[in-house]
Amino acid sequence: MRTVLTVVGARPQFIKAAPLSPRIRERFREVLLHTGQHYDRELSGAFFTELSVPVPDVNLGVGSGGHAARTGAMVRGILETAEDVRPDGILVFGDTDTTLAGAVAARRAGIPLAHVEAGLRSGNPAMPEETNRIAADHLSDVCLCPTARAMENLEAEGIGERGRRVGDVMLDACLSAREKIREGPLRRAGVTPGRYVLATVHRAENTDHPARLSAVLAGFARLGEPVLFPIHPRTRKALDRLPEGLPDNVVPLPPAGYLDTLSLIAR
Repeated sequence: MRTVLTVVGARPQFIKAAPLSPRIRERFREVLLHTGQHYDRELSGAFFTELSVPVPDVNLGVGSGGHAARTGAMVRGILETAEDVRPDGILVFGDTDTTLAGAVAARRAGIPLAHVEAGLRSGNPAMPEETNRIAADHLSDVCLCPTARAMENLEAEGIGERGRRVGDVMLDACLSAREKIREGPLRRAGVTPGRYVLATVHRAENTDHPARLSAVLAGFARLGEPVLFPIHPRTRKALDRLPEGLPDNVVPLPPAGYLDTLSLIAR
C-alpha cells in the first residue's frame, strides 16, 4: 500500500485534515506528522479531540522561537521522518511556516508534493503567508485549488499545468461539522441569538500596534450590540498594555474551538 505523509502544524490545518484524512486512509497508509507550530492545549489540542483528527504519528514539538530556527527544525524533522517512513508523496495545507517547511523538505528529499488550498493570493507581498503559499505552489508537483480564481493565479505564474480545481476543503470541514455544533457558548455568554456581533482579532498587524488596536476597540463600542470577543493569547497580551480596557458592550470569552466558533457564527 502506498504511503502519504501528511504534514500539519497549525489550527487551520487540523480543521482541513479532519474531513480529508479519513478519505486518504480508505486508499492509502497515512502517516500524520504534527510539527508543533501551534502546541498549546487550549488552542490546539482540543481541535484534534472535537474534530476526531487522528492522533499524530509524529510530533516534532518545535513550539515557539525565531522564524528561521523554527522553520529549520521543521525541515529537519520532516526529512528525518520521510527517511524513516519512505512516503510515496507528501501533502501540505495552506500557507503557514509548516507548509513552507513541508514543501522544502519534499523537494530536498525528491518526494512528490501536493499542496491543498493552492493558488490563493492576497496580493500583499508583506504578508509572510503570501511568501509561504507562493513558494509551496512553485515547489509542488500537484496544486489542489479551491476556486477558478486560484487556477487563474497559477496560470499567471506559469505553473497552471500543475493545478487541479478540487473545491474548498474548508467548506467540506464546515459541512461535516455542522451536526456537531452546540448552543453552549451562547448560553455561557448570556446573549440573545441574532442580537450580537462576533469578533476575532489576532493578526500582528492589529495586535502589535496599540493605536490600531485601540481604534478596533473604539469601533466595537460604536456597534450598539454586545460584541462576543474570544481573545487569542497574542491579543490578551496586547490588551493588557492598553490603558482604556474593553468597552462595556464587549463580552470577553476564552479562545474558542472550531465547533464553538461555528456555533457562534451560525447564530
